Amino acid sequence: MKIAVIGSGRMGAIRAEDLLADGSEVTIFNRRDLAADNLAKKLGCSAGKYADVYSQTFDGYVVATATNAHVEILNSLLPLGKPILCEKPISLTVEETDEVISTADKYGTQIQVGFQRRFDPPISQAAAKIASGEVGTIYTMHMYAHDHLPSTLEFLEGSGSIYRDLHVHDFDLIRWITQSEISRVYATQAVREHNQYAKYNDADVSLISLTTVSGVQVAITGTRHNPVGHDVRLEIFGSKDSLAVGLNRKTPIHDIEGEMNFDPVRYKGFIERFREAFAKESQAFHQFTKGEISNPCPPKSAREALRVAIACEESINSGNAVSIAQ
Repeated sequence: MKIAVIGSGRMGAIRAEDLLADGSEVTIFNRRDLAADNLAKKLGCSAGKYADVYSQTFDGYVVATATNAHVEILNSLLPLGKPILCEKPISLTVEETDEVISTADKYGTQIQVGFQRRFDPPISQAAAKIASGEVGTIYTMHMYAHDHLPSTLEFLEGSGSIYRDLHVHDFDLIRWITQSEISRVYATQAVREHNQYAKYNDADVSLISLTTVSGVQVAITGTRHNPVGHDVRLEIFGSKDSLAVGLNRKTPIHDIEGEMNFDPVRYKGFIERFREAFAKESQAFHQFTKGEISNPCPPKSAREALRVAIACEESINSGNAVSIAQ
């Protein structure tokens, strides 16, 4: 399989490394050709001139650039008709996302969206237990999304918001795990410590209450800073079982009783927390490109998660709960 990886930053490097491990022939492209060359030398693969990326023939493409470049690149790739793995989000607006989906349908091009948490083994196991009926009727879910270190101003300028950047993963998981759309959200937020968020009308603390169409109630907390480390967990309470996912020796929290026997060093970032998930996601794209499996995360997933994120922002502005149907 010949795969073009567009982008040589952190995510481009991860995708290239994992696809190479799966046996793909990888060529790296970047708007700065030297950056692509340097990463290719580090990984022992090929690099190409960015100007040539659309004129060469590949079996699939990975779009691992900054979000503001996604739509332009996708619009150039979609007419080629080859499978694409695009990091989330496709765009920060529903309108542009819809345009990309419409163009993809026009050319029959499949886009796999990079929601790596679906591929985290414990999360996948929990989803399978729910699907099999082992958990019974889901009563409620609690989700925790706590970054280790606060964002820089440069990152905040293009991130959208805590809902479009951080919690969009939670919204996707809720839809995927419950197999139900989200019907209603209520959100609150604050700047408690890190004032750079106020410049972009963003927050370093968030709290979300939402309900699915099927009736599952979900509470989500988010923080842009956790001094102990990077903490992503969920708890699922049902009529037959109660599950905790992400609670292990590296979970960055201190237990007052001191009985949990945590490791001295905890998860320090999302890549460490989800490194195995990224590898499995790239493996799935390899299989998807070969036609062995169907699309594991179609672009509608990005669209619907984005709509929930925007509804949270509308809830903040109005002070009221917001129906997703609106």
